[in-house]
Amino acid sequence: MLILEDVCRTYRNGPGVHHLDLHVRAGQIVALVGLNGAGKTTLMRLALGMLRPDRGTAHLFGRPLRELPASQLARLGALVETPLAYPELSVLQNLKLVALLRGTGTHRIAQTLEHWELTELAVRRYRRLSAGNRQRVGLAAALGHDPELIVLDEPSAALDPAGVIVLRETLRRRAGAGAGVLVSSHHLDEVARIADRIVVMNAGRLITDLDPAATDLERVFFESVRRDDEQRRSSPGAPGSHRPGHGASGEESR
Repeated sequence: MLILEDVCRTYRNGPGVHHLDLHVRAGQIVALVGLNGAGKTTLMRLALGMLRPDRGTAHLFGRPLRELPASQLARLGALVETPLAYPELSVLQNLKLVALLRGTGTHRIAQTLEHWELTELAVRRYRRLSAGNRQRVGLAAALGHDPELIVLDEPSAALDPAGVIVLRETLRRRAGAGAGVLVSSHHLDEVARIADRIVVMNAGRLITDLDPAATDLERVFFESVRRDDEQRRSSPGAPGSHRPGHGASGEESR
């Protein structure tokens, strides 16, 4: 569903991401975790074509991203950073507009509103919503058409516990139907409930995988980051001092 091959992106004013190799397969939930500034959002923007890599290639649905027909984008559902919505339009109007632009039709909007517990807010203007309900609208827009590939950057941000449960169940359902899912989070305990694979990112690189079933997962995560920091300090001038593979060892700079 999604492949990054040796993807790099540098910035004039600071570090970027280096030698990213990542596969997200059909029916698989991959969780991307890392400290603030590790490169998670940059990775997702590169995967979606929101940024161009300096080198390497991103593939979606088996084709290089630059060759992907626009018609194929309806198979994708993404929410990176903040939801894209018109503040003066209502929740319902925003969802209708997204459906029309995507070409997926508006027949499922009532069901989507109910699923994300937005029915009572359907006629309220987006700008009058709480942060949590804005996030629900963004997720409804991204996932209401049952996409085959899902890319979500910190999707549980601002959600209340009920919203987190709806999100969790939605991602499990889509993966069970064969969708590939890439989701970033700071909440290890949350992603461990749903992820098939947890990939750690540090200093713009993908450094290792964690077992979602492991005990004391937070300690293992921080220990992997500490070891990587020590290794980089001992190898100055080499931002990509080691490159993990696609499987057993392996993966934010905003």
